[in-house]
Amino acid sequence: MNIFITGAASGIGQALAFRISRPGITLHLCDINTEALELTAQESRTRGARVTCHPIDVRNRESMEDWLMDQNIPRMDMLFACAGITGGRPPADLDGISIEREERVREMFDINLNGALNTLLPAIRRMRTQSPDSRGMRGRITVMASVAGFVAYPGTPSYSASKSALDRFAVSEAPALAQAGISLTSVCCGFVDSPMVARNRFPMPGLVSPADAAQRILRGTLRGDRRVIFPRWLVFGSRLVDLLPPRLMELYYCRQPSAQPAGMPDF
Repeated sequence: MNIFITGAASGIGQALAFRISRPGITLHLCDINTEALELTAQESRTRGARVTCHPIDVRNRESMEDWLMDQNIPRMDMLFACAGITGGRPPADLDGISIEREERVREMFDINLNGALNTLLPAIRRMRTQSPDSRGMRGRITVMASVAGFVAYPGTPSYSASKSALDRFAVSEAPALAQAGISLTSVCCGFVDSPMVARNRFPMPGLVSPADAAQRILRGTLRGDRRVIFPRWLVFGSRLVDLLPPRLMELYYCRQPSAQPAGMPDF
């Protein structure tokens, strides 16, 4: 079985690689952090998996296309699109106002949305050409959205928007792909204890370990769930707050530590 993972050098991508690794599995791992990617590969090999490493930036559409469509790899059974970044608003300017830096906004969308599409679209194209397995499946794809995609959060505008777009695309596209024997799952989770959130300077409710997250994600992927959510109370609470008129929603969200200037790292 051939399984592809982007963002495999750390966090959820790495945890999925460890969770899946066993004899008979071939992992094709992608990340721009070459050294950390090799560490993931080494640990996965000790668990019995065959591993190939691909130091590619998901923003590079041509390189992603070449990798994902490589016909030397006989089949793509599963794909986990985990590459992504986060971040908050920078310190306030001299006028006391904190607005996301333009280059950071563009980077957020380039990686979280365009990078995911550079991963997702070639995978769909490839899987459609594959013969169905004994259960009628041509392949399974899972993308990492976020609970932040359910809210218009003032602390992370571009992150929330990029994850919202990815989730809506995946959930909307899933029914048509299901008819072609391809499962598409969107993961909308809360805080995962990974390097992505290590520099957050505020309490993170519902924090889960990468191993726990990987277990939930893999289970939902194998079930063919349209959307995997956890922790449920955080997701449901966020969706309820987002039903409020924007001005009322702001009264609550703008008081949160993570919504303050430099409340989350601007990287």
